[in-house]
Amino acid sequence: MIDQPAHDPVAVQDEIISSFSLFPEWLDRYQYLIDLGRKLSPLEESEKTDDKLLAGCQSQVWLYLEGDADRVTIRANSDAAIVSGLIALLISVYSGCSAQQIADTEPYFIRDIGLSDHLSPTRANGLHAMLNAIKGYAQSLL
Repeated sequence: MIDQPAHDPVAVQDEIISSFSLFPEWLDRYQYLIDLGRKLSPLEESEKTDDKLLAGCQSQVWLYLEGDADRVTIRANSDAAIVSGLIALLISVYSGCSAQQIADTEPYFIRDIGLSDHLSPTRANGLHAMLNAIKGYAQSLL
């Protein structure tokens, strides 16, 4: 069996920051965020169940957290374009990490690309709800 290289959430965050720096205008950054969300693998309609619906988000977000302490896999979708982009960013940083990596990795990209200053309060609450769910799941595996 060939070992896969370890997922590096810090390197992924640095790539996100670099990608967003290509767009100095926030209108372009929002469009990029929407484009990232469109690339998410869709969930089947049968997977969009109430028990996977995340509380704390104004839009509908279905969040699947699977795996064990060695590797956590995240799948999610939303009915809102910008929220889907936020999901795509969180998945790229955290999916494939160990539970310990998730617990130890703060999402500094949120601050560094200016998301914390440019999201509406409801979207910011949704982002924090998604992040809390991911970190809570990881913590439960430790």
